[in-house]
Amino acid sequence: MLQILNPIPAEKIRLIVFDLDGTLIDSRKDLTNSINAMLTEFGRQPLPEEIIATYIGDGAGMLVRRALGDPEDEPLVENALQHFLAHYREHKLDYTYVYPGVFESLEAMRTTADGSPRKMAVLTNKPVGPSVAICDALGLSPYMFRIYGGNSFASKKPDPEGLNAVILEAGIAPGETLMIGDSSVDILTARRAGAWVLGCRFGLSSHTVESIPSDCLVDAAGEWADALAIESRASFPR
Repeated sequence: MLQILNPIPAEKIRLIVFDLDGTLIDSRKDLTNSINAMLTEFGRQPLPEEIIATYIGDGAGMLVRRALGDPEDEPLVENALQHFLAHYREHKLDYTYVYPGVFESLEAMRTTADGSPRKMAVLTNKPVGPSVAICDALGLSPYMFRIYGGNSFASKKPDPEGLNAVILEAGIAPGETLMIGDSSVDILTARRAGAWVLGCRFGLSSHTVESIPSDCLVDAAGEWADALAIESRASFPR
């Protein structure tokens, strides 16, 4: 169900930036399988999918570190990360799929009510290589003018560096930008950049999405366009 906390001025939004995992795509099973393949290779017990899902959202390095139990052995973590990435590169599309309603919402949000075009982009903490490959394979890339990953910049979300860069490249003001994501990381990123933000309660990190206030919350990707169809009755500073 769509929950409006602070109506987004749809007529002003010229750029929409999406998180990837848990927002555009459900990649839980492939990430789980690659983490458990790494754990098995390192003599560790596999972890339940529900546990691994709570580790997703801060990049591959943190995912691997958390799966290992946050060890202080940095060479171990780096070695495990390389094994995880090698497996994931080969199996990233075994089960991953685009959430229902995503393509319909992307089509509906490509233009404003008066027909003005909007730009769209992906900003994820997943490494950029598999991110681009997944978007290409699943038909998301044609909608995006940029796809950036966790290794595209010196810092990852929730540092606003990446979002600021996308906003600058689009030639758009922060107050004309909407970020859509499934975690507190995405919400904090948007807040730090001065952008509007829509939180997804259906994603992989949805257990964190209400820890920081969003402007809107949705239970399905098909509700994104509905959030932008509700015109703001007042001006909100950004």
